[in-house]
Amino acid sequence: MLGKLKWRRRLRKHGYLKRSKSVGGRRVLARRRAKGRKRIAVQKRLK
Repeated sequence: MLGKLKWRRRLRKHGYLKRSKSVGGRRVLARRRAKGRKRIAVQKRLK
C-alpha cells in the first residue's frame, strides 16, 4: 500500500501537470522535448 502512496506523491511533485502549471516547469518540459527525451515528465510505469 505504501508504494502506491509514494507514487502519488512523486507524480504530484514532479508530474506533467505540475510542470505545466508554472513558467519554469514549462521551460523544463520544452528543454526535455528539444533534447529528444523519451519521457519528458515522471509517469507511472505499467508493469
